[in-house]
Amino acid sequence: MTARIPPPSGIASCVVPTRVLMGPGPSDMHPRVVAALGKPAIGHLDPAFVAMMEEIKTLLRYAFQTRNELTFAVSGPGSVGMETCFVNLVEPGDKIIVCRNGVFGGRMIENVQRLGGSALMVDDGWGEPVDPEKVADALKANPDAKAVAFVHAETSTGAQSDAAAIVGLARNAGCLSIVDAVTSLGGTPVLTDQWGADAVYSGSQKCLSCVPGLAPVTFSERAIARLKERKNKVPSWFMDLGLVLEYWNAPGGKRVYHHTAPVNSLFALHESLVMLRDEGIETAWGRHRLHHAALKAGLEVLGLRFLVREDARLPQLNTVHVPVGIDEAGVRRQLLDRYNLEIGAGLGPLAGKVWRLGLMGYSARAENVELCLGALAETLSGMGVEADKGAALAAARSIFTGVQA
Repeated sequence: MTARIPPPSGIASCVVPTRVLMGPGPSDMHPRVVAALGKPAIGHLDPAFVAMMEEIKTLLRYAFQTRNELTFAVSGPGSVGMETCFVNLVEPGDKIIVCRNGVFGGRMIENVQRLGGSALMVDDGWGEPVDPEKVADALKANPDAKAVAFVHAETSTGAQSDAAAIVGLARNAGCLSIVDAVTSLGGTPVLTDQWGADAVYSGSQKCLSCVPGLAPVTFSERAIARLKERKNKVPSWFMDLGLVLEYWNAPGGKRVYHHTAPVNSLFALHESLVMLRDEGIETAWGRHRLHHAALKAGLEVLGLRFLVREDARLPQLNTVHVPVGIDEAGVRRQLLDRYNLEIGAGLGPLAGKVWRLGLMGYSARAENVELCLGALAETLSGMGVEADKGAALAAARSIFTGVQA
């Protein structure tokens, strides 16, 4: 047979520039993680791959700080992890208290509504953490609520909420808790068992510094009990835990084909989790705090103001106001073109008003902090802003020197 559509011309192999990723994600991947992606592909039911899956589950329990048996990686980005939690735990008519203080709380509301539930909103300002008192009031007003859902680390603002307090309120009221830890896992404490959280989801491309496209999740025994009590079939075939776990958990020792897992991406996740284990999770949290402190010192010298108050600030995601009169998109373009440095823009009502500077996983390195401060200083100076590069770098280096002394 003869092909009817001619081959496209003018397209060659993709050439990818080398960037320094200091936006809200993805983050830089460690060379070991990149190398793991290039391992030979094997079958997703190969005994060697199955053994690695078990190790991923064990390593994820360490990352989540949990003993939950039901802990694994969903094949899909963090948004699929989110939907997996909601689609399995929410039924039509359920009242779900949803905390919204940025973009991703809004996505939780969308999930509840699409599943036929009723989203009872607890709203806080963008850049503010969730107010536990508002959650307490919502629970008192809705004693029949089934769950409380909130974002631990709001990626759109860099605000971190008090997960222990919010989960505790939910548990005391007999509710499940659904926690978005996409930007927090591996970068700031996620203490699943200590909090008593019921369903927690994350993403592979943030503080785990892995390839995008995997969503670590963990479910408590209370969450599993709720799943078993469902009156209705889980409305998603792909995300139905009852089906996918026949592949990940292998009841009776025999794994049942569910989907072709992203084999090489899981190689990369395994490597990133081994590196987290070897570094030590407390050390990883401390590394993120250290580099945040150095970046903060330099940014303040440059006159850049943080959006989030200090006690609610994520160390791995720093959101600062754009100076008055400055073309924020123009600055980002210059950073990309001249320095191969990517930082993030604002979303929603913050669009055009803030920059989001990520220090996640392998991106949290001294050379990245210094590159970012130097590039910002030079770019802002060229636009007429008084920005002392030398003083900013000295401020950051004093933090590193103080810790090393």
